[in-house]
Amino acid sequence: MTSLRWRTWHGPLVACALAMAALALVSGVGLVVDGRTVMGEGVWLKPFKFAASFALYALTLAWMISQVERWRRTLWWLGTVTVALFVLPEISAITFQAVRGVRSHFNFATTLDKSVFMLMGGAAYLGWALTLALGIFLVMQRRVNRAMAWAIPLGVAISLAGMSVGYLMTAPTPEQAQALAGGLKLITIGAHTVGAADGGAGMPLLGWATGGGDLRAAHFVGLHALQVLPLIALWVRRVPLVIVAAFGYAGLTGLLIWQAQRGQALIHPDGTTLLAAGALLAVVLAAAAAVQVRFTLRPRLTQAQAARS
Repeated sequence: MTSLRWRTWHGPLVACALAMAALALVSGVGLVVDGRTVMGEGVWLKPFKFAASFALYALTLAWMISQVERWRRTLWWLGTVTVALFVLPEISAITFQAVRGVRSHFNFATTLDKSVFMLMGGAAYLGWALTLALGIFLVMQRRVNRAMAWAIPLGVAISLAGMSVGYLMTAPTPEQAQALAGGLKLITIGAHTVGAADGGAGMPLLGWATGGGDLRAAHFVGLHALQVLPLIALWVRRVPLVIVAAFGYAGLTGLLIWQAQRGQALIHPDGTTLLAAGALLAVVLAAAAAVQVRFTLRPRLTQAQAARS
C-alpha cells in the first residue's frame, strides 16, 4: 500500500488534482489583484480554499486506487465519475459565482443564484455517495499492510462524517425558519456561523468566524481524515495505534461540531470545551502509551517464555 509509482495512479484524478492546484494558484493571485469582497472576504478566497482541498482529495483517491488488486476497473470508473460529477461541477459553480462577485453558498437572491446553489448541493450529495462507494471497494482488498487496511476505511468513514457537516449548514437558522414560516421570501437560507451572522469577523486566510461558532472548522477537519489517517499508518505501522488515532480524530471532529453548535468560536473556547478537549487528549495519550508498552513488553515476554522452555 505504499507504492508511489506515478504511472499506476488514476489518470483523471491526477489531472484533476493538477487542475485544482492551478486554480488555487490563480485564485491566490486573484486575492492579491482583485479587491472585491463578498460577506467580508475576498471573492477569490472560497475558490482558493476549495481548489486546495479538492487537489488533496483527488490526489489521495488517485493514490488509493493505484494500490488495489481487486475491483480495479470498477474503482477506475468510480474515480472518473467522481471527477466528472462531483469535483468539476462543485468547483465550477464556486468559481462562476466568484467571477460574478456574488456569494456561492446559501444564495437564493435570483433564479440563477438558486440554480447554482442547487447544482452545488446535488454535486455534494453525489460526491458523498461516490466517496462511500469508493471506500467500500477499497476496503474489499487483500492487503499485507494491516495498518493501512485499517487506516483507509476509518479515514473514509470520518471523512464522510466531515462531509455530512455541510448538511447542518444548509438548514435554515432559527431566524430564517421563523421568517419562512411567516411567508417571507429570503435571499439567504442556511449559514456557516452559529450564534452570529455570516460575514462577521473571521480568522486570517481560513475566514472561520471569531464572533460565533463556525461549522466549517469541523467540516474541514473531518473531511481531511482521508489524508491524515493513511499518513499516520505510514508512520506508526501498528494497527492499535491507527485505531487510537482514528478515535482521537473522530473525537476532535465531534468536539468541533459540538463547540460550533453552541455558538462558540474556535479560538474562544470556554471552560467546558477545554475540559472536554483535555479529557479527549488524556484518553488518546493513555491509550497510545498502553499500546506502546504492550509492544515493548511483548518481545521480552516471548524471550522469557522461550528461555523457560
